[in-house]
Formats: sequence, structure tokens, C-alpha cells
Amino acid sequence: MISFLRGPVAYVGLSSGVVDVNGAGMSFWATPQTLSGLRVGEEATVHTSLVVREDSLTLYGFAEPEEREVFEVLLGVSGVGPRLALAVLAVHSPEAVRVAAHTEDAKAFTKVPGIGPKVGARLVLELKGKLVPLGSDEAPAAVPTEADASWKPQVVAAMASLGWSEKDATASIDKAMADAPEVAESGSVPEILRATLRWLGQGARAVKAGARG
Repeated sequence: MISFLRGPVAYVGLSSGVVDVNGAGMSFWATPQTLSGLRVGEEATVHTSLVVREDSLTLYGFAEPEEREVFEVLLGVSGVGPRLALAVLAVHSPEAVRVAAHTEDAKAFTKVPGIGPKVGARLVLELKGKLVPLGSDEAPAAVPTEADASWKPQVVAAMASLGWSEKDATASIDKAMADAPEVAESGSVPEILRATLRWLGQGARAVKAGARG
């Protein structure tokens, strides 16, 4: 079991990274949120979960142990694989996943690409009692707007790798960018991607709040 990687960051991509551990490059898949906190050449600690398949050994990386814990609980849900579990954490924070499971909010899970009403219902059914809120506050992340859109194809491609269609990814980016132009002006693909995914999660909570009203 590889619980964490520690060493200088050798590579940061849109969906994966590499940490140099004593001269060996250890590759892992991660959410944009985790990857946006890494800098090439800087020392980092990445908490990991090793997923074993008949034909592969794949590491998934997380900024905090809490993210890894939620990821591994999600893997215990029938029909949920590593890619879908990672997509859930790309849209929702670990605490938001806990809240959705505890309050049986299936609609929150349907904001994740690849999760429809049936899978959302199965998630709340199987996660009930396994994930409970810890009471941590969720700090809203900044969301981009459009300026120089040279980064846009990369953001769309990254969202497509998480399961969104190109049409839905483009629409989400455009709507998200309307709220915070300063992030788009930075031109940072990881930050723009992270902000767009966070915006999607905030949208799910807004819909829920409106329904209550």
C-alpha cells in the first residue's frame, strides 16, 4: 500500500502529476484542485490510494487525507470506479460529498458527468451512514470569465477527460467565466478549470436552496 508520495514535483498536467521519489518518477491521477496546488521543482506531499486491477496498478493522488478517505468510500459503491469517484471530487469538496450523502441529496451527485438520477439515488442509498458531515466550512473558490481564451481548448479537453461532453463543458466554462474575470485573466489552465468545476458544484447547491424556498 502506497499511502503517500513525498519529493520534488517533476510534472503537473491537467489530470495527472509526477513526484520524484528518490530518483523514481511516481505518476498519479488527481483532481484539478489537487494539481493546482503543485509546482514543478517544489517539494510536495501527495496522499495516495493504490487501485489494483488485473492488468494495472494505478495511483490516485490527493491534497489531504480526507479527500482520499471519501474517494475510497465512493469506490465501495456498486458501479462506481476510480474515474467516476475522482470526478465527484472534482465537482464537490469532500465535505460537500459528506453533506449530500447525509442529507440524501441525490441531485447534488447528478451535477457530476456520468451520474444520472439512478446512480445518484444509488450513491445516497449506499453512502448513507458511511459519510457524515465533519462541520468544516467550504470556502467558495474564484470562478473565471473570458478574456484571452487561448486556454479554453485545454480546459474543455480536461473537462472532457472527466466525462463532460464538449458542448456541456464549453457552456459551463462560459457561464462560470461571467462571474470572475480576474481568474481568466491569469491564463492559468489549472486555476480556471478548478474554478469552473467549483462553479458547477455551487450551482447544484443554489438549485437545492431555490427548491427549499
